[in-house]
Amino acid sequence: MPMTSDPALKPLDRLVGDWITEATHASVPGVVVHGTADIEWLEGERFLIHRARSDHPDFPDSISIIGFTERDRVDGAPSLDPATAGESHLCMNYFDSRGVFRVYEVSIDDESWRLWRHAPGFSQRFAGMFADGGDAIAGRWQLCRDEINWDDDLEITYRRRA
Repeated sequence: MPMTSDPALKPLDRLVGDWITEATHASVPGVVVHGTADIEWLEGERFLIHRARSDHPDFPDSISIIGFTERDRVDGAPSLDPATAGESHLCMNYFDSRGVFRVYEVSIDDESWRLWRHAPGFSQRFAGMFADGGDAIAGRWQLCRDEINWDDDLEITYRRRA
């Protein structure tokens, strides 16, 4: 499995691999949705590609790209977006089979993988805790529609395929 040589991206190596997923959601009570997530470095190892598929028609398939977006070229030229120039944070650009596109901020450390976005009326956050030496991630998505209360949305477990 390729591993990045960029120290700032090194924590993302924990996600690289083929995963089997199981998810539950209140909209389909009593149903466990099975799927896969394939996570790999794009050639050059500057961006991580996350492809997710599920076996349930109500759950979208998706592709996400994770990386630093504050510069738009290898030479370190600033981003074309002046609002983010000079910032250094991981972002995930998410696209799914419904036509949905979202941008999340990302953090990852030895214990957890976190995603979040602030969007009035539909803010989201995800916290996934590493387990089994990094071969499992137990995660929960939450949703906030009123800027105050966070409700559980989707629970998902990733298990690394042998």
